[in-house]
Amino acid sequence: MIIGGGSTGAGIARDLSMRGLDVTLLEQGNLTHGTTGRMHGLLHSGGRYAVSDQKSAAECIEENRVLRRIASHCVEMTGGLFVKRPEDSEEYFEEKLRGCEACGIPAEVVSGSEARAMEPHLAEDIDKAISVPDGAVDPFRLVVANAASASEHGARIETHSTVTDLLVDGDEVVGVEVDHASGAGRHVHGVEGGTEEIRADYVVNATGAWAGRIGEMAGVDVEVRPSKGVMTIMNTRQVDTVINRCRPKGDADIVVPHETTAILGTTDEEVEDPEDYPEEEWEVDLVIDTLSELVPMLADARTIRSFWGVRPLYEPPDVGSTDPTDITRDYFLLDHEERDDLRGMTSIVGGKFTTYRMMGEEISDHVCDQFGVDADCRTAEVPLPGSEDFSVLRDYMDEFGLRSPVGRRSVERLGSRADEVLKTTDPNPVVCTCEGVTRAEVQDAIEGSGSNLNAVRIRTRASMGNCQGGFCCHRLASELHGEYDEATTRAAWNELLEERWKGQRHALWGEQLSQAMLNYALHATTQNRDHDPAERDGPPVDFGAFDDGATPTDDPPTRDAVADGGRDGD
Repeated sequence: MIIGGGSTGAGIARDLSMRGLDVTLLEQGNLTHGTTGRMHGLLHSGGRYAVSDQKSAAECIEENRVLRRIASHCVEMTGGLFVKRPEDSEEYFEEKLRGCEACGIPAEVVSGSEARAMEPHLAEDIDKAISVPDGAVDPFRLVVANAASASEHGARIETHSTVTDLLVDGDEVVGVEVDHASGAGRHVHGVEGGTEEIRADYVVNATGAWAGRIGEMAGVDVEVRPSKGVMTIMNTRQVDTVINRCRPKGDADIVVPHETTAILGTTDEEVEDPEDYPEEEWEVDLVIDTLSELVPMLADARTIRSFWGVRPLYEPPDVGSTDPTDITRDYFLLDHEERDDLRGMTSIVGGKFTTYRMMGEEISDHVCDQFGVDADCRTAEVPLPGSEDFSVLRDYMDEFGLRSPVGRRSVERLGSRADEVLKTTDPNPVVCTCEGVTRAEVQDAIEGSGSNLNAVRIRTRASMGNCQGGFCCHRLASELHGEYDEATTRAAWNELLEERWKGQRHALWGEQLSQAMLNYALHATTQNRDHDPAERDGPPVDFGAFDDGATPTDDPPTRDAVADGGRDGD
């Protein structure tokens, strides 16, 4: 039994099922519900840790190479630059370079002019930079691929299934009590809603920032220290290379190009609860303002949404650090029989997304040892579904009747499954124009996710572009017609709209504020999604005021101009 459907849990499920074990994975939301779905998408070269944590740095470059090999359709090798501004330390720059060499990370010094030739929007006063093999990785696609592989090898994958208690018999964990949410599309296999007791010979706690809660159910302490980070998504890729600030770890020091966007990050603030913590607008301002020192055009660029997540940092009890930025990014395997005299359970804590497979291999080795199973790990050699022998450079326009950019994007997402999904005799229009997602991809995702449109979003990126679902949420919902009834379809539509709104509330200024109002007008009036605003208490919305737009002498509203009025949704 594996609790947790992020990268680590899915990686463990794949590894153990490939070794022949009978595996069930439980996740309280969609796959990637926790930390994995709230990361900045960096495939680490290890350069970020080459000074502060060289063990983690060496692990990162090793797994960087593995993921490029087994998950090619989830990875874009953008390359990375650690850029130095005039005020940044020359000594640290040289220390970073030596650290990369010590950890086996390919690194090359480039001049400021060479760096700007690579990335023309870098600040003019950038002195120089270190080039490293950073990349961008799609965490949603990668986790789904791991879960699909596990399922192909017989694993049971249960989403929207919350563990409410551990079953303990004396000094041994013997299973879990789980509450399955009801509703179509809420699970991949298994039961349709209700509470279930599942007996297990062994339980793996892979819940990241939630690991302490699972530990408490069995009466053991798992000392996770959740650390909150805020990230902001820009509407286009202002850079095509990962840009890091070459200075000791701190807030707002990285820009990651990801698909059609750029993700800015991040902050680092310890919180008590991985689900209940403040989301503060000033953090968004901090990220944008600070990173504008590296890429000045970010100051005036369009922000489409922001999001917060928590890192599952682990500090061994004998360390006693007080600053989350000083805590290692290494991972730890906690054998509760050895540590707490509690048989039948192990927790895996800490670590990074890039090393998820390595973490999965180590804990899978440990579980196999408990049962005397002699089976080798094959996850570093066997490609994930979608990554087997494909090239995104193939010309799909003629073969699939798609415009070349749409065909290319589809193939990048589907990988070697492109032939299977896109070769259809049915009409295949583009459903999500921002991300170039076609009906064939949407229908393929519905087949795997049921009516859960947020799960469809995770698989396809539909609704994740500039309009944030304004022009495509209803199209996605219409694809459920015929298979699902009206009530199910409307519930799925509502959930998708609500999820898309959550991340926009702290990014509403300038053009994105106008986009949000346009979306509201479309949903509220054309689609009557608020059921006739004229009949609500209070005055109706004056849509005409928004139609007027800016006068010729007016500038678009800025972040500063709306800081006191519009940022809280008023």
